[in-house]
Amino acid sequence: MKLISRKTLLLFFLPGAVFMGAFLIYPICKMVFDSFFKIGITGDRTFIGLSNYIKAFSGSGMLKQLKNTLIYILVAVGFETAFGFLFALLFELDYKGSKIVRSLMMTPLMIAPLVAGLTWKLMMSSSFGIVNELLARIGILSGSSDILWLADSKWSLLACCIADIWLTTPFMMLMILAGLQGLDSSTTEAARIDGAGKLQEIFFIKLPGIKPVLLTALSVRIIDAARTFDIIWAMTEGGPNSSSETISIIIYKTLVKYNNTGLASAMAVIFITVLVIFTLVFMQSLWNPKKKNG
Repeated sequence: MKLISRKTLLLFFLPGAVFMGAFLIYPICKMVFDSFFKIGITGDRTFIGLSNYIKAFSGSGMLKQLKNTLIYILVAVGFETAFGFLFALLFELDYKGSKIVRSLMMTPLMIAPLVAGLTWKLMMSSSFGIVNELLARIGILSGSSDILWLADSKWSLLACCIADIWLTTPFMMLMILAGLQGLDSSTTEAARIDGAGKLQEIFFIKLPGIKPVLLTALSVRIIDAARTFDIIWAMTEGGPNSSSETISIIIYKTLVKYNNTGLASAMAVIFITVLVIFTLVFMQSLWNPKKKNG
């Protein structure tokens, strides 16, 4: 069999390299460069050093949005993981019709986040939304307008979390189910022979067994939730009173609405740096765990 030359291999990689350079490396380099300047509407630049970075951490920067982002990650990813694990355990039983139900469960993954956000915006409307209507019919609410999901600062961020949980729980379920199906059945059978109950089997056999898969899924979802934009923008645009404004939203508003390219670039650089560091640390601890002494 004739071996492919190095030049031919480089030609195969050339389109990907051009794409990466044009749509990833160049924009990042330009963003870092812009973060050190104050850029006017006409495009005139004034070098201001680290002023944009200092402003990003000030009260008028993104500290409030950082808090909202952390709450969003904890609530959305936490519930997605819990629900995904429960559904994975259910579908692992492989009962009659489980494949059909599993296919229906995967439906939200086929919907774009923007479409999901618009759908949940209509469902949570205080005027004609089905969510409040159902809660009122089963007696949880006294009226269909008791909770203003999208207009009340106490509920707006939670409403966005609910939409995200509905959209992404199937992903967590699929990842965890793949991990569970990859476990050695002899281990669980041995545990049952030794008298282990269902809960002991889950917490002491299955959970430790799928730890690499679970941590990988968590890292993907944490990063994805941290940079969520579509759902929140479609439902609340970060309002009311910035109550559902996350880092992605404030970066977009700073760039488009306030036309402050330098500050938006500085915020984006900080945000990307944090995500990269988190990914490197997380994956390092996942694939290179410290060996216990002795």
